[in-house]
Amino acid sequence: MSLQIKVNENFFNVKKNYLFSEIAKRVNAYSAEHKDAKIVRLGIGDVTLPLSPVVVEAMKKAADEMGNAATFRGYAPEYGYDFLREAIAEYYKKFPVDLSAEEIFVSDGAKSDVGNIVDILGDNEILIPDPVYPVYLDSNIMSGRKVSFLKGSQENGFLPLPDGVEEKPYVIYLCSPNNPTGAVYSRDGLKKWIDFANKTGSLIIFDSAYEAFISGDYPHSIYEIEEARSCAVEICSFSKTAGFTGTRCAWSVFPDELTVGENKLSYLWSRRQATKFNGVPYVVQRAAEAALSAEGQAQCREAIAYYMENARIIGEVLKEKGIEFTGGENSPYLWLKCPNGMKSWEFFDFLLENAQVVGTPGAGFGEAGEGYFRLTSFGSRESTLEAADRLRKLL
Repeated sequence: MSLQIKVNENFFNVKKNYLFSEIAKRVNAYSAEHKDAKIVRLGIGDVTLPLSPVVVEAMKKAADEMGNAATFRGYAPEYGYDFLREAIAEYYKKFPVDLSAEEIFVSDGAKSDVGNIVDILGDNEILIPDPVYPVYLDSNIMSGRKVSFLKGSQENGFLPLPDGVEEKPYVIYLCSPNNPTGAVYSRDGLKKWIDFANKTGSLIIFDSAYEAFISGDYPHSIYEIEEARSCAVEICSFSKTAGFTGTRCAWSVFPDELTVGENKLSYLWSRRQATKFNGVPYVVQRAAEAALSAEGQAQCREAIAYYMENARIIGEVLKEKGIEFTGGENSPYLWLKCPNGMKSWEFFDFLLENAQVVGTPGAGFGEAGEGYFRLTSFGSRESTLEAADRLRKLL
């Protein structure tokens, strides 16, 4: 007899296979048939450089503290240790943005926060750019929300604006630099969204996970536009900035001005975290604090420069071949138009079979991503040069 309980049937409305699981499935099938193939992976945005020396030393020191009864620590505070919340607030001053430590909530990843924030939100209409990181869409479908899309295109630089959007309250997801397109909102572009949100009583969820890759005159934080404090939550991460994809640490910002009626939105988030989250380990938070130190930032910048040189190498090949693309300058991602009118998954199979290079089909990021393809610069220099050589010969 099967279970007679009720389940959340909204989960059946989500695509059967998560994008990156489908990629892994296809690559594994190819590898099984071609055991000698040397596959170069430029698909999933996972870092390859090791943690920086100052971060490793901080982890070792914190681990030693955990091995001493006098300095041992148990459960971490649900919102993060004060030393890390204060270090993050100090980090924002260079933008320059003033935050209080109490407005910052430490977590185990931006992906977690993006997915979990739906817990504190009611039955709102959701506005999501297309193409975009799949977690925005999937987490809302799982919660039974109505989702509308903001189409990104070459014409608008893959940075849709609120022009023509019906003026009513929404929960709006923005990502800058964008994943997957690498496009970055200007101050004027963000200001338009902030003005729209404040006028309509909408909430912006701003994903700034890739802000450290910005080198041009673009906002690193949505709070560089002052009016954003009354309409935006910002989510950021150590994953790409400091190589923490396997270490797990991030934060979300809930400004005091962000209110629903007489209640601060931060109250709902703090209540959610206290109930469902046991905090980030002490060792990891000390490592994150070290990444934000002057020495840590210098070492992080070295890693980012390494990845951006990889992006330049890939970008040069695309330029040589006359392939249109965005990103690769303020982002580790290069978003290219599939050559010869190929569909996204068709191009994926073409690259895998003929060059043994793996990327990410644009269609996996939304309907507007069909016909496009994402390459990442997070590989090693050796693998990036090898991929560039193979692409140059094939395309």
